[in-house]
Amino acid sequence: MKTEAYTYLKKKDPVIKKIIEAVPYPDILSTKNIFHDLISCVVEQQIHYRSTKNIFKKLLEKAAITSLTTENFSVFEEKGLSTIKLSDKKYETLSHIIDFWKDNRVEWEMLSNEEITNKLSKIKGIGTWTIDMILLYTLDRPNIIPIDDFHLKQIMTNLYKLNPDYKLKSQITNISNNWSPYKSIAVKYLLAYKTFSIKNPLF
Repeated sequence: MKTEAYTYLKKKDPVIKKIIEAVPYPDILSTKNIFHDLISCVVEQQIHYRSTKNIFKKLLEKAAITSLTTENFSVFEEKGLSTIKLSDKKYETLSHIIDFWKDNRVEWEMLSNEEITNKLSKIKGIGTWTIDMILLYTLDRPNIIPIDDFHLKQIMTNLYKLNPDYKLKSQITNISNNWSPYKSIAVKYLLAYKTFSIKNPLF
C-alpha cells in the first residue's frame, strides 16, 4: 500500500513529493494498546511514539512494566507516577480512563473512525487531539488529519505559506483533502520533516 500511496501523494502535492524523496518514512511499531497510549498522552501531553523526553517510558521502566493495563496500573501509579508531579486534572482524567476500561469491553479494530471518536470522547478529559493520536498511531488508520496538532499546524504554516491568523484549520483541511485516502502517511512525513529540517532543510 505504501508504494501506491507514495506515488499518489507525489502526484498530488509537490511539497510532500520533495519530502518523500528526501526523508526516511517514520515506520512506527504500534503497541495496539489504546489504554496504554491514552495514559501516555495524559501523563506526557504527547503520545509516547513522538516523545523526545521519554517521560512515560522512564516511568514504565521504574515500574518494570512494558504494557500498561487496568490490572497493573496500580503498580505503575505506585512506582512510576508517584515519582513525578501530576495535576489534579490529569489524575481525574486517568481515573476516568480506568473507569471506562473497567466498564466497557470494546473491539476497537472493528469500529469506524467515527465510532471510535464517539466512544473515546465520552471519557472526560479526552479531547480531539488525543483521539486523533490514537487513530493515527495506535490504530494506524490511513486517512487521519490531526487538525489540532501544534507541530503539524506549525510545519504546514511554514511549508505552505499559510496565514495563521485566518481560519488555519480550514486551510489545513483544504490542503489535506488532496492527500485522501492517504492523509496519515502525508502527516507522518510532515512531522518527520520537522525534525529532519533542523539539519537538512529542503525548502
